[in-house]
Amino acid sequence: MIISLHWDMPVAAEQQGTVTENNVTVRRGPGTDFQKITQTNEGDTYTVTQQQSEWVEIQLDNGAGWIHTNYINIDEVAITPTKITIPNPNTQIRSGPSTDDPISHFADKGSTFNVISSGGDWYEIKNEAIHGYIYKSLTKAIPNSSKSNFTNKSIVIDAGHGGRDVGAIGATETLEKDVTFLTAQELKKELTMLGADVRLTRPRDDFIPLNSRISYSNNFKTDVFISLHYNSVPGLPNVTGIESYYFQDNNQDLASLIQKGLINATQSDDRGTSFGDYLVLRQNMKSAILIELGFISNQAEESRLQTTMYQKQLVSGIIQGLGAYFANYK
Repeated sequence: MIISLHWDMPVAAEQQGTVTENNVTVRRGPGTDFQKITQTNEGDTYTVTQQQSEWVEIQLDNGAGWIHTNYINIDEVAITPTKITIPNPNTQIRSGPSTDDPISHFADKGSTFNVISSGGDWYEIKNEAIHGYIYKSLTKAIPNSSKSNFTNKSIVIDAGHGGRDVGAIGATETLEKDVTFLTAQELKKELTMLGADVRLTRPRDDFIPLNSRISYSNNFKTDVFISLHYNSVPGLPNVTGIESYYFQDNNQDLASLIQKGLINATQSDDRGTSFGDYLVLRQNMKSAILIELGFISNQAEESRLQTTMYQKQLVSGIIQGLGAYFANYK
């Protein structure tokens, strides 16, 4: 059998820029004659929207700004679709993400799949009949319909700690309660835009007992409960990464999908998915996970976690995982 491979199919991508020096000026237009808006520092990342000569426009929290190309590295970042279709007949689906893995199925032209995860040159895909891996160039993205996956879904976001319970303390005294609240607010905003009914266990900087958080989830029509946290190990200041926890076995897939989405969106160290005997999970009767989104005891990671761009990447990863979960399990 001869399989025709087409390698010239476009892959959706956006440009992201990483600032290479500290105290770099961002201006209102592409030149030094334009007014200064703000300053940015080494390691900060932004979506690049256009380039004019030696200046690039970057997306800021409230609008856009311009930075000289001498101070920013620009990379193409692939955008993972939520659904793909097969444009050619007899397309190989493999049991793993490598040509060394055996072929498990041949997909028909026009068949569609949900994208479970993305890694390197491969998608993990699934539909009602097939679950496997496919080389990205053999697929075509279907315009994002993730909103339909979230419409009428009820999601409870639990920003860890609060009030007198500050949680972990970072390398430069950042309080965990403040960063979890920041993430919760951004996640609520994005999920609401996608059509979800989003509730916060902690809408302000208040102390909320764990039992109250659990009762809120159990008494609401919760489809998914997500508890947000940040880790700290002061004695090991170089430790980094993201990890996700579940208590009930039937929540393991939810944790795994969100973990995959987070690692794909942030490229952080993958600390995996594990059983976690936490009260907010153990007594929760809904689909519930707890995520440790990084280590504020690592000074570089602590700084990155407080940037708007990185918070958006975290939220994007959570939403990617939730979208895959709702598409396949709910």
